[in-house]
Amino acid sequence: MARLKKTLLILLIVVSCIGCDQASKSIVKSFLPHSIMLSYFGDSVRIQYTENNGAFLSLGASLPQKWRGLIFIGGVSCFLVLVFCYLLLSSRINTETVIAFSLVLGGGLSNLLDRIAYRGSVVDFMNLGIGRLRTGVFNAADVAIMAGMLLLVISSMKPQEPAVSGKALDPDKPE
Repeated sequence: MARLKKTLLILLIVVSCIGCDQASKSIVKSFLPHSIMLSYFGDSVRIQYTENNGAFLSLGASLPQKWRGLIFIGGVSCFLVLVFCYLLLSSRINTETVIAFSLVLGGGLSNLLDRIAYRGSVVDFMNLGIGRLRTGVFNAADVAIMAGMLLLVISSMKPQEPAVSGKALDPDKPE
């Protein structure tokens, strides 16, 4: 993939992820008080404004604030810088992998913006489920991160095409 085309694809995905996530969080914060939960489709979809001090499913929320900041702001920042550098500097990266890592980068950056702006918290508002079987509360950035990870897993299961070295691969021809 050409460098300019790859860079534009990365920027398009990252900016779209951040824009969609931040817009949806802004709408929820503006129009939905903390104590209200909206239910749709027979209670399969719930919308409620919450602030998450932890990571996925509130993991780490009980850590002291200093440790949460170090892990969720410092550690995540380092990880996202590494992902960004990998995306830009890797010359042998296919389009699927660029899309997958760009989704992870965009979602991660949007949640990182929340943590910086809201004293370590991330705005979450969606919950899916049937009956007692429910997801944790999440946001659009989490969807982008999970979609990127799922795409990475699926693409890693595909058989890899052999690298062509310029030589004929005809077994009957001597080298």
